[in-house]
Amino acid sequence: MTVTLAILLGLAAGLVAGTFGVGGGILFVPTLVALGLGQVEAQATSLAAILPTVAAGTWRQRSYGNVRWRAALWLGVASIVGVQLGAVLALSLREDVLRRLFGVLLLVVAAQIAWRARSR
Repeated sequence: MTVTLAILLGLAAGLVAGTFGVGGGILFVPTLVALGLGQVEAQATSLAAILPTVAAGTWRQRSYGNVRWRAALWLGVASIVGVQLGAVLALSLREDVLRRLFGVLLLVVAAQIAWRARSR
């Protein structure tokens, strides 16, 4: 991947994260797979790449008083355990199965968001 492409992808992910509060993984993983990385490598790279986004976004939202620190602490601790279990599971699955499961996750999230928008 070129440095220019990485910068553009990072800017796009930061914009999406700052606007919608979602991790860059929604953009990073499919893009990195399209650029030739395997699903596991794309997911691992995405996890590493979102750390600066998380820090910057939290810092900014903190200044608005939007961060619920107690909830964030519990979510963070539980996520550490979950990511360890998820990594073991991801490495035990075949690449095509993992890619399909990620696609299903994206579809479910998209359907949930569309349903909630429709209901309001």
